[in-house]
Amino acid sequence: MKKKNLFLAAALALSSAAAHADEGMWTLYNLPQAVYEQMKSYGFTPSYDQLYKSEDAIKNAVVNFSGYCSGVVVSPDGLVFTNHHCGFEAIRSHSTVEHDYMLNGFYAKTFEEELPNKDMFVSFMVDQKDITEMLAARGFNEMNNEQREKLLSEVENQMIKEVHEQDPSLDLEIKPFYEGNKYYATTYRTFRDLRLVFTIPKSMGKFGGETDNWMWPRQTCDYSVFRIYADPNTNGPAKYSKNNVPYKPKHWAKVSMDGYKEGDFAMTIGYPGSTERYLSSYGIREMRDAENAPRAQIRGVKQAVMIRHMRADEAVRIKYDSKYAQSSNYWKNSLGMNKCIDSVGIIRQKADFEDRIQEYQKWTGYLKGKLDFEKMKNLYATRFDADKLSTVWRETFSRTSEFNTRALTLIGMMPEKGSKSKTYYSFPDNSAEWDAALDKDVQAALIDNFRQYVAKEDLPEFYTTIAEQFGGDTRKYVDWLWSTSVVMKSGKKITLTEKALVKDPGYQYAKAVKTVYDKCRSVINSVYEEIEEQERYLCDAKVRYEQELPHYSDANFTMRLSYGQVGGYLLGGEPSGYYTEASSIVRKMEAGEKGTIDYQAEPVMKQLLSSPDFGKYTDKTTGKMQLCFLTNNDITGGNSGSPMFDGNGNLIGLAFDGNWDSLSSDIWFDKRLARCIGVDIRYMLFLMDKWGNAERLLKEIGVK
Repeated sequence: MKKKNLFLAAALALSSAAAHADEGMWTLYNLPQAVYEQMKSYGFTPSYDQLYKSEDAIKNAVVNFSGYCSGVVVSPDGLVFTNHHCGFEAIRSHSTVEHDYMLNGFYAKTFEEELPNKDMFVSFMVDQKDITEMLAARGFNEMNNEQREKLLSEVENQMIKEVHEQDPSLDLEIKPFYEGNKYYATTYRTFRDLRLVFTIPKSMGKFGGETDNWMWPRQTCDYSVFRIYADPNTNGPAKYSKNNVPYKPKHWAKVSMDGYKEGDFAMTIGYPGSTERYLSSYGIREMRDAENAPRAQIRGVKQAVMIRHMRADEAVRIKYDSKYAQSSNYWKNSLGMNKCIDSVGIIRQKADFEDRIQEYQKWTGYLKGKLDFEKMKNLYATRFDADKLSTVWRETFSRTSEFNTRALTLIGMMPEKGSKSKTYYSFPDNSAEWDAALDKDVQAALIDNFRQYVAKEDLPEFYTTIAEQFGGDTRKYVDWLWSTSVVMKSGKKITLTEKALVKDPGYQYAKAVKTVYDKCRSVINSVYEEIEEQERYLCDAKVRYEQELPHYSDANFTMRLSYGQVGGYLLGGEPSGYYTEASSIVRKMEAGEKGTIDYQAEPVMKQLLSSPDFGKYTDKTTGKMQLCFLTNNDITGGNSGSPMFDGNGNLIGLAFDGNWDSLSSDIWFDKRLARCIGVDIRYMLFLMDKWGNAERLLKEIGVK
């Protein structure tokens, strides 16, 4: 008994994961009662059923936004709030030099002016259930990976058929939870007619740019507004049609103008993309050294070339703004995560925990003969170099220039050996989407940069061509590729046979590049299933070891709830404060006037935010116009645009970022440092009102 208590004490001390209530990405349908009780103690007043089960449940207003962000419905006519950076590609796609909505913003004054968006959607979660036992009854646990995938596909297809019979507008997916120790089936209703309604200028929607990204204090007004359109007869999902009408939801989030104060309850509900908090110390070391480090270095090279071209030409900037933002976001994330891994000593802490698990195994025999830490160590060592080179390859060659994209697409379309039928392909003319000078410079810079990661004798053959035929000038080699290869000849019919392409330099370039990748994947694939199995056992052992505590599964872009409180943290030894206010952005705008590019904004914005009286948008407690605020909610990528609710379930803002000091939270949540940065709903509405004069939208939302 004493020994058991010692193990439990160790688990409780180590796993603040479940012990601290403001950590966790909880599924809603089976939210532990203990978690709900803790939420109530923090100030949450709605009933348990009002979170998930009832018709007016809070979760019914929350959406998966286009498969990469979150959003919230805020009106009886289907208005959706999400982050500006989540709507960024839609805003960019509608922009031209003559009508630059990124630069100048956009407001549709009527329903007819709202802009449709190709390939965008919102999904509402309808239902979720655990199907683990059902799978086990069909022999799932005794199957190999291939058999499991086949069974999962069969079960998913059958369940999709059943929900379609119930309602054709529904869909369903099965995903693994707890590293594959459980499986949940989730039912969704997806609307694919989503239209842009309102966006502020990029200078405000991305205020602070890369200077402030992942940083606190923040003043970014990171939001955009879309509307869901539906079938006029059914109010259900429909493909885009000019005859569709605004969607009439049964429930939408009520906006709160009451604000918040330090210590108040705060909750996010959204779609966090991916965390790996059950990951072993070996996996974290691989992430740090084989993935984050090379990713950050290579993206730094690429982005330096991109920004030079973007600043020189407005048309180029419009084409690449979204691509640059996506690249730089995880460039900085990789840098920050590695810094945190080392400063917090996460690998050592994980290794210490794994020592405790091994002691637990010796005492209980649990998973003895299955979970093997020495085996796990050796498996990770086997794939380390291949995983690093695979990262380098992706960051260098995968979708980094139009030429690389087309060349590798061509390789992927080649028929298998032995096939006698000829096939043809032609690349469409998409020249409006890229710039040759920028892409060529990026391609040349990355080819040169690739050398440092590969032994000279293992470099692809075209490096010899660069040295011998082009005097070592990679840019000249790239020019030659673009001008001579069939790859860049849009509209030309290409015969997909080795004989037809054997002399094409672009095809040979792509073959050489793909050979490097195939060698990496061969090594990675040889140990992939065994590593996944060991990580699954480790997760199982952790949950069993800490069985007295509730546990949440790693994020996998399914709906999750996170809760905590409004509040700051110690930043450089000093209190960070829990909000920013209008005068702070005015000071940064003044720095922008002196040349700090990321703080430059339209003069009207400085004028508006210098007002001596912000009226109804003023916080009643502080007397300030509050812009952004901090909570200790647990978020990650995918949570962008997640609604932030107060203790009454009313909307107080949108989550849009985490803080630099806790960028390792995807693998290790540090309660002292981890913070969610949100944009205040009153700041959003203030700009909608005073800059956009969007009275019809404010009335629709219910703001008086």
